[in-house]
Amino acid sequence: MDDFVTFGFSFLLNSIIALVIVRGIYYPARRSKEYVLTFLAFNTLMFLIASLLSGVDLSVGFGFSLFAIFSILRYRTDPIPIREMTYLFVMMALPAVNAILVTQESYGSLAIANSAVLLTLFLVEKEWGIHYESRKSITYERINLVKPEHYQALLADLRARTGLDITRCEIGKIDFLRDVAEIKVYYTEPQEQVVIVQSATESATEHPTLFEQAWQVVPEKQSTKTK
Repeated sequence: MDDFVTFGFSFLLNSIIALVIVRGIYYPARRSKEYVLTFLAFNTLMFLIASLLSGVDLSVGFGFSLFAIFSILRYRTDPIPIREMTYLFVMMALPAVNAILVTQESYGSLAIANSAVLLTLFLVEKEWGIHYESRKSITYERINLVKPEHYQALLADLRARTGLDITRCEIGKIDFLRDVAEIKVYYTEPQEQVVIVQSATESATEHPTLFEQAWQVVPEKQSTKTK
């Protein structure tokens, strides 16, 4: 009975911590549901495996090898971005730590470990003292603006044509035969993306489709024939 209560308490605690990380830290920063199922599923499975390893006389090397197999998988058909891979690693390592500390009845260390992980992720995602920049490679045809003396004019032209808050750029390969240059632009990710989606849907409703245009033209042809 005591083992059942301990297992239920540790499972409930691990699930709460996982939900706080996914719903309270990751989702407000990324606004993406694509990896939520992956994070929660891996967290639950790793907790069950870690609990099994703590109750069965198995070697530590077997546990680490199993952990490494899950880490190397990475869903090769769909590569995971670096930030999502970091969250996946946290969601796989934290349940193993929780299961071991609960088994050892080190509740003080358990509280410190979970609080440290939550605080670190929260501070980093809130960008307190850290500034994130996104990067994109583009092919630029105005070859006359790639000169060092025209750097500010190049930035202004890139901001006007892309609509992004570009902070800096780097000139890469220059092809004088085609008058193009490869440029890496660094920009601040826009916060509001819903406006773009709404404008796209509104523009789609304002303009009739090809089928609607054909449907509107056919009755006019028929009416002329009756006359």
